[in-house]
Amino acid sequence: MADKSGQGVVAAFGQSLKTLRTRAGMEREELGKRLGYSPSTIASFEQGRRIPPPRVIGRFDEVLDAGGLLSVWKEQLEKAQYPAFFQGMAELEKQAIELLAYDTMVVKGLLQTEEYMRALLAMRRPPLDQETIEQRVMARLARQDIFDRRPTPLLSFVMDESVLRHRYGGREVLRGQLEHLLLIGQRRNVELQIMPTDCEDNAGVNGPFTVVTRKDGKKFLYVEAQNTSSLTTDPEQTVLAAARYGIIRSQALTPRESLEFIEKLLGEL
Repeated sequence: MADKSGQGVVAAFGQSLKTLRTRAGMEREELGKRLGYSPSTIASFEQGRRIPPPRVIGRFDEVLDAGGLLSVWKEQLEKAQYPAFFQGMAELEKQAIELLAYDTMVVKGLLQTEEYMRALLAMRRPPLDQETIEQRVMARLARQDIFDRRPTPLLSFVMDESVLRHRYGGREVLRGQLEHLLLIGQRRNVELQIMPTDCEDNAGVNGPFTVVTRKDGKKFLYVEAQNTSSLTTDPEQTVLAAARYGIIRSQALTPRESLEFIEKLLGEL
């Protein structure tokens, strides 16, 4: 389910889908069969409880012979699948040529396994309903296309050692997450570094942040906490944040040392 800012869009799309399906004289069961969904999933799309993936929206158009009436919703629906406070950042990730991220609480969304995502989302209070969790998981996984995009963006991640020791979801979930980090850290466009807890200097004591540079050279500083966020393009703030990130990187373990450190943590599980 979308946040309030996007619920109107999702509901309007659902109503359009239902109207066009009815006009085509097609039952939910038949439409679902042709697209690989159950009738109940088609119902959840029509009732605005779930957002279909972008590729499916085009298929709806074809199957219902809608002449593009559903595809026009694609961009708005893609935006609505993210929490309102993250929509700007999700759009920026698609345009990034460089992304620098420092994290202190949980593994960065771009680096999370599906199991780790589900564990984190299940811990939210107040609790999220199951459809919202499914939607967030799908949206978060879609963002990970950034690793295979061409031209390849430069991606740097520094995270506190404590992030890798929290057993969110249990031992096996953490094991899978650490193994995934080892694989990601071996990519040529990725620098993965760990800030050990016994490090006596850390320029990141003010908390997590992300600096994104767009193709036109413009930098953005993104900070998130408690379901709120700020995204600033103020040159002074963004330049200082990038400089601060450089200091953090120099204080952390090197990428090679960091992968060895993760392997050591895996051995301890």
